[in-house]
Amino acid sequence: MAIIYVIAYGVRDSVTNVYTKKYFIPALTVKIIGAISLGILYHTLYGGDTNNYYHQAGIVYHAFGDSFAAGWELVTTSGDVTPAISRYTDQMTWFGHGSNEYFVIRVAAVFALLSFHTYTVIAVLFAVVTFTGMWVMYMTFAKIRPQVYQELATAVFFLPSVFFWGSGLLKDSLCLGALGWLFYAFYRGAIERRNILRCVVMGMGAAGVIYAMKVYILLAFMPPALLWVFNEVTRDIRSTAVRILAKPVFLGIGAVLAFYAFAKLSEADARFNLDNIGAQSKLTADYLQQVSQTERGSGYNIGAQDGTISGMVKLAPQAVIVSLFRPFLWEARNPTMALSALEATYFLILTLRIIWRVGLFKTFSAIGRVPVLTLCFVFSLIFAISVGISSGNFGTLVRYKIPLMPFYLSGLYILQSMTVPIKRPQGRQRSVAAPSMARA
Repeated sequence: MAIIYVIAYGVRDSVTNVYTKKYFIPALTVKIIGAISLGILYHTLYGGDTNNYYHQAGIVYHAFGDSFAAGWELVTTSGDVTPAISRYTDQMTWFGHGSNEYFVIRVAAVFALLSFHTYTVIAVLFAVVTFTGMWVMYMTFAKIRPQVYQELATAVFFLPSVFFWGSGLLKDSLCLGALGWLFYAFYRGAIERRNILRCVVMGMGAAGVIYAMKVYILLAFMPPALLWVFNEVTRDIRSTAVRILAKPVFLGIGAVLAFYAFAKLSEADARFNLDNIGAQSKLTADYLQQVSQTERGSGYNIGAQDGTISGMVKLAPQAVIVSLFRPFLWEARNPTMALSALEATYFLILTLRIIWRVGLFKTFSAIGRVPVLTLCFVFSLIFAISVGISSGNFGTLVRYKIPLMPFYLSGLYILQSMTVPIKRPQGRQRSVAAPSMARA
């Protein structure tokens, strides 16, 4: 902890400005608290994923003790079992081709080498890695809309579900951090057009991390991200006629590229074949609903799934509602569900407040007109539909939906600042009108 905070204080001035500096250490601290708290909860009550990651990372750690070559092969293997590692892989349930969990084990095993395989230290290092992505996400949002840098800090760092479920030794932590880096790479490279080569490498690395664990996050994020870039680029075209003509061309190219990428993904993983997506979603939802029967009534039902794409489309409105605005307060059955219910209630109140004060038409007009709002809300809706349909119980949903929460709430705060005047002290209101983000 001392080493982490010495490094944090050392780099703080180079990655913050006068407005964001005060959030750096508190944001890091809540991530660390979340990682340790999650470990306590899992070790005392839940068991499950984080314990399995820890124990299987320990197998790799001990392999390093027996033979550095064997340990290194376990960390870098493509999934093939060789005689040198077979006695270790036989002990691991999450090893082999197609295992999304094994990527987490690789990372945890490297951190185990730095900590003598101590759970808390591994979890804290996961939190620190995740924090780096969350910080560049925050700085990107703050650079786009500096007037609400305070509210954006809440959206990115201080939502209980996000810093609790998105900090510890889980896939969710690494995916959330990588999503922050991918968002930053898009903005820095494609929109600001600075450090393009570095941003391409950074973006590909972040996308690779997400792809290795939860490819559906990538599928939900890439289309609105490309649309975001397209809207920003075409907005710079001065000629209205050229802009109107360019729009269908760029959209057509984007659609072809998206279809090609999805086709390649379908070839590599049968789960994402168009003929199988509906059936796979139904199988996942049915399984999670069975699990929820033993989890104190945490299951929910948005309608029967028939295993088809059209059936998923029919359930989309209910899926959006359950992902963004449920569980309702009266549906909470335990403390973690209660926290999620409070967050969902706040999302609902803020959403209705903006629509009431601005008007439904002007709200949708602003979302369609401002590129970053388009990104935030289109990504949130796509993601909400996918996890709302496939989860089946609130206990799983609260983990699955954390990637959309910073984007949705940031979008709400940015939309509110553009449509509803923010009441601040007069001096401060002038000072935050256009703060410099040169160090972002």
